[in-house]
Amino acid sequence: MAHDVVGLGCACLDFLSIVPHLPDQDDQVWMSDSTQQGGGMVSTALVTLSRLGVSTAFAGKVGNDMAGRAVKEEFDLYGVDSDHLIVEPGETTPVSMILVDESTGQRTIMAGGTTVEMSPSGVPAGMIAAARYLHLDTTGRQAALAAAEIARDAGVPVVLDADSLSRPQDIEDLLRTTDYLIASRVFAEALTGRADPAEAAESLSDYGSSVTVVTLGEEGSYSLAGSRFFHTPAFPVKVVDTTGAGDVFHGAYTFGLLQEWSLEKTAVFSSAVAALSCTRLGGRTGIPNLSHAMDFLRERSTEHFNDGE
Repeated sequence: MAHDVVGLGCACLDFLSIVPHLPDQDDQVWMSDSTQQGGGMVSTALVTLSRLGVSTAFAGKVGNDMAGRAVKEEFDLYGVDSDHLIVEPGETTPVSMILVDESTGQRTIMAGGTTVEMSPSGVPAGMIAAARYLHLDTTGRQAALAAAEIARDAGVPVVLDADSLSRPQDIEDLLRTTDYLIASRVFAEALTGRADPAEAAESLSDYGSSVTVVTLGEEGSYSLAGSRFFHTPAFPVKVVDTTGAGDVFHGAYTFGLLQEWSLEKTAVFSSAVAALSCTRLGGRTGIPNLSHAMDFLRERSTEHFNDGE
């Protein structure tokens, strides 16, 4: 079966709680809400696409443990094809404990477990070659690079979520195989040395991406395509939790590419879907379906969405 979007990257499990404030040493705080959800950059982007009505499949590894089984069950719940999710005996699935400040929606993240990386030989070449888009993150660099090269040979565009430069090795090779580079402000500044997002986007585009986007959280995003450069603001919402908002933005952006929308319309749509995801606890429960996202945009008489498009 051919899928619209195939993703390869990290899959993990998040445990999240809302607290009135971050605890001090030996302090106790009362959790007003808690949840367990799957996480990971590519993983959450694929869940977003599935919520929007797109056929998706994930390739990667988890450990043969409770967290790994929960990751698999949640992919199945959201309709993400997990036939190429490898369960590795003896490995530990990455887990995050996330405390969310009740007053701001900002987070403190405590991560553990091991990074369970797929080897290049495990990359599902046929599935990638048959897809319309390939979505990658910056984990598992060798497998990601192998997948990107398969996609390039098959004429499948590559979307890269560049969020962390904690492991700089091999990153430039991966950037050179990317068609749509969507980088966080932290990544862009760390790699280019430029704090200005416009300058950082221009520098990143030298690696060869046809479109380069730098995301700025509540400040929106900056996009560069050839000589076109524009800013897209974030939508104001009542923020409960910002976990996964960037990952959701990536999924929504790929949805816009699938619709062959203009880059401006795609960026606005992505901003809206990411904003809506922040109105619930966790990276996934707030992800809207397509009807909800469109209603949100039209209610605000948003450019590109106020004329019944």
